[in-house]
Amino acid sequence: MNFPFFIAKKIYGNDGDHRKVSRPAIRIATIGVAIGLAVMIITVSVVLGFKHTIRDKVVGFGSHVQVESFLASQSTTPYPVCMDDSMLQVLRKIPGVSHVGRFTMIQGILKTDTDFLGVSLKGVGEDYNTQFLLSNLKEGKLPNFSSKQSSNQIVISQMMANKLNLKTGDKVFAYFINYNNVRARRFTVAAIYETNMAQFDEALCFTDMSIAIKLNNWEGYQCSGAEIMVKDFNQLKITEDALIEHVNRHTDHNGEILTSHTIQDMYPQVFSWLSLLDINVWIILALMICVAGFTMISGLLIIILERTQMIGLLKALGARNRSVRHIFLWFAVFIIGQGMLWGNIIGISVVLLQKYTGIIKLDPANYYVNTAPMELNISLIILLNISALIVTVLVLIAPSYLVSRIQPAKSMRYE
Repeated sequence: MNFPFFIAKKIYGNDGDHRKVSRPAIRIATIGVAIGLAVMIITVSVVLGFKHTIRDKVVGFGSHVQVESFLASQSTTPYPVCMDDSMLQVLRKIPGVSHVGRFTMIQGILKTDTDFLGVSLKGVGEDYNTQFLLSNLKEGKLPNFSSKQSSNQIVISQMMANKLNLKTGDKVFAYFINYNNVRARRFTVAAIYETNMAQFDEALCFTDMSIAIKLNNWEGYQCSGAEIMVKDFNQLKITEDALIEHVNRHTDHNGEILTSHTIQDMYPQVFSWLSLLDINVWIILALMICVAGFTMISGLLIIILERTQMIGLLKALGARNRSVRHIFLWFAVFIIGQGMLWGNIIGISVVLLQKYTGIIKLDPANYYVNTAPMELNISLIILLNISALIVTVLVLIAPSYLVSRIQPAKSMRYE
């Protein structure tokens, strides 16, 4: 067996004298490592959960990539594109694409007897992925969206419902101004959703695409564009490049020039804000590593000073400074290992408790979520453990050189 490892294990397992100074030092060092690792696990889980939750909400409203008319992307005036079956097939065959659905936008006003509200009406068909709306549904039932016929049903947000004093089953008039004409439609509120993303909740409602097409005076094969979902968000850039090659600057059957935009292009302020969270994570990780490192350094120095006579005896028996240093480094690894064990237990327990109970509440007006979102990423936790172990052991190398200054003759008289 390795000599330094054997001696370190014997020292660490010795509980004989509880009056020794090293026992409290060991406990403090263990607690420091445990708290540091637990805070790092919780921090990374919160930031990952928050970033992915907000990102999924933004994607839920706008998909990963949108294909539309180049003229529409340069102005607020709606320009239709021809998104027929052949064009949809081209988009579906692009590598990385998981889903393609058409949509049509039109601006309008919802009016009740006492109030009115400007909204963006998004018309979607049977190919629309309703999973996002279903996961954020508050009341009612989603209609069977169609691009062929109209049910005159509408899905509004909780914010709209509160402003207009509406509930599911109520009737509401919508007015649309198009080409100097005013058109009115009477809708039934089929469902109410809530995402706490104010910029979307206060303006966006959903209905059948056939209604939006008719209100825009477009043909049945025309729409505002297509929404594309990718299989892996991390591979979005690769899919975007493929779309640029196959779609951008090409024309549809009516001669409209097509262009594509990723969700990051459409909402750069949201994704820039989310990227700033990474800076906070690195700051917290650095601080926690410093806390764990300083507690381990102080604990190791106390242990070395307390074991001065043992060090002198080992040197007198022929042990080299390197072997003695390795004894205390192995001793530190045992302390760090126990601290990391408790740190993982505490950190993962807090993350799971919050994930399944939502005990920590947040103000949705400021954070866009009701509870603190946490995401447990096992691979990142393993990486945190390995990094914390390596860094804390490395910072202990310099203090371990203290044993080389201890002389056997003087250490025998050390009290």
